Amino acid sequence: MTAAFIGFSLGLLTILIIGLLKSLDKPTMYGLILAAIGFLYVGYTWMDVEAFIVNSIQAIFFLFLAYFGIKKNIYFLIAGYFLHGTWDILYSLFQSPALIPPHYDLFCLTIDFVIGFYLLGLRLQKLIPVSNAVFN
Repeated sequence: MTAAFIGFSLGLLTILIIGLLKSLDKPTMYGLILAAIGFLYVGYTWMDVEAFIVNSIQAIFFLFLAYFGIKKNIYFLIAGYFLHGTWDILYSLFQSPALIPPHYDLFCLTIDFVIGFYLLGLRLQKLIPVSNAVFN
């Protein structure tokens, strides 16, 4: 439960900091975060060849979701956060959970879902456009 609380708090803090820094391109910031969190698994698993390959593929997948979310359509970014949170929970079914820090799945899932729901809420309120082309 502590991992979820810390993840929730960190998710809100991330949203607050990005919101306060008005000059930042928000879709790019959220895209960078999504891309980075995918590659954390690569760093945790680099000593296990099979896990390294699987995690490298998932990291590249989330990198592309982040890119398309920034450049094309905000829904790619939103989907990326929800899919990454799902990956966090399902990870132990496919790979050894001993390769990642304890409770990382719940911690990361919470951050992902907080940011995903925030972006989805902004989109549903029409506070961010579907196409991010206006931000470039």
